[in-house]
Amino acid sequence: MFDRRHFLAGATLAGLAAPAILRAEGGIFREFPFSLGVAAGDPASDGFVIWTRLAPEPMKRHGGMPLANFPVDWEVASDGGFRDVVARGTELARPELGHSVHVEVAGLQPDRPYFYRFTAGGERSLRGRARTLPRVGAPTDALKFGVCGCQHFESGFFGAYRHLAREDLAFVYHYGDFIYEYSQDYLFDTGLPTRPVRKHAYRNLIDLGDFRLAYAQQLGDIDLQAARCTHAFLSSFDDHEIRNDWVSDKDNWKLGLDGHDPDAPPPEVFMLKKQAAMQAWYEHMPVRRSMLPRGGMVALNRELRYGDLMAMQLLDTRQYRDDQPCEDGFKPACPGVYDKNAQVLGKAQEAWLNRNLGEGGATWNALAQQVTMMSLDRRRRPEAPEKILNLDSWAGYEAPRERMLSRLEGLKNAVVLTGDEHQNFCGDLVLKNKVVGAEFVATSISSGGDGSDRRNGTDMFLSRNPELKFANDQRGYVVCDVNREAWQTHFMVVDKVTTPTNTLSKRATGIVERDVAGIRMA
Repeated sequence: MFDRRHFLAGATLAGLAAPAILRAEGGIFREFPFSLGVAAGDPASDGFVIWTRLAPEPMKRHGGMPLANFPVDWEVASDGGFRDVVARGTELARPELGHSVHVEVAGLQPDRPYFYRFTAGGERSLRGRARTLPRVGAPTDALKFGVCGCQHFESGFFGAYRHLAREDLAFVYHYGDFIYEYSQDYLFDTGLPTRPVRKHAYRNLIDLGDFRLAYAQQLGDIDLQAARCTHAFLSSFDDHEIRNDWVSDKDNWKLGLDGHDPDAPPPEVFMLKKQAAMQAWYEHMPVRRSMLPRGGMVALNRELRYGDLMAMQLLDTRQYRDDQPCEDGFKPACPGVYDKNAQVLGKAQEAWLNRNLGEGGATWNALAQQVTMMSLDRRRRPEAPEKILNLDSWAGYEAPRERMLSRLEGLKNAVVLTGDEHQNFCGDLVLKNKVVGAEFVATSISSGGDGSDRRNGTDMFLSRNPELKFANDQRGYVVCDVNREAWQTHFMVVDKVTTPTNTLSKRATGIVERDVAGIRMA
């Protein structure tokens, strides 16, 4: 809680700018202002972004903060005890951005860990840690990083994040679905209704205040905070940051075979909701100012180069994509699947990707994105007569999918990293009977509940899709262990998410050998 008695007694904005030691005597806050933790993101060879948000009462309007700018001091040190502070400064936490702070730290040494912290009103945040990257093009022999996403607050606890925090990683790619925009009310695990393990504050999210509270509730999870304060994150978004299956400027939530939701807003109204959702996303992610929303749009796609070992292209498969064909869903293909003018990335982003892929210079070429690129037959029952596609994936857009695979055919060592599916699987990317790359699909942190080792019908799923090498329905994350000769993806799973603590195990490992397209399982 913000102590207004102390504030009115003399803590003017001028006074707040005084040295931290003086501010500590003022006792500005009655509650801890860094309740949502700290985070780092978008690492480079000379620095990274550090983030926090002042929210002494996170579930109250404006996080319990006054509607005024508030100074936040920050420090970056080469040691965890902050004896060697290498960078420091002060940023204003502004009410227009939910009193969030995004500091773009530069001038650091490459390929080494640093520690950071914040101070405001005499209160000090938890300590965070992040690594800088090797210099672009520098000889680099090894890299280990994580991939995660899809964390429905009501479906399960975030214990997988505590295990992720204990991993020795250079960074973590979060593919999206950081929040979910709806309450599940009831879960159906074994065909019978069960209560969610914990409840959202709101059943649906409409305006900026709603979205801010959703992120605040989510970030109150201490296991999520543990992962975010330990590793630098590459943050992305998928659909549930706004609405299920949205693309472009449309709310495309469908009602199965009945088509569009009759209550779905027109595009101009949906864009207002999208603008609020994207602002809240920015306010809570450790991303650079270049991703501040403009007109509801976020410049999400960007490139990360890790020495001369890996070039990673982070893609946006939502904002520029055409509407899903065949009224969306899981169903047989209709003529719209083969529309030659259809777009997934949009023309500008696709041209940007082609330019980056053409630069070369790295042993491994990675594409980090949201929806499955393999065109898989989703039938899990023998009586289903026709091939079933996930029309919210690349399988619903055959022309741009073939363009992408043709581009990967001209590369060596292409690996695609994907989420969205709430399950683990991996397989070969095939163009006209030729393997041109590999795709690893990472499971969810909690979405889908406890799950099981294999979904019903997994044997049929694998038999109908010979390119698939592995499928699993547990929660967790993946760790990519990359060197010059091989790319190994370890599928790390937890036994349950319906309890706060769980047990981690390595379920499987998929391997891509250098200059050999396709995956083999260890």
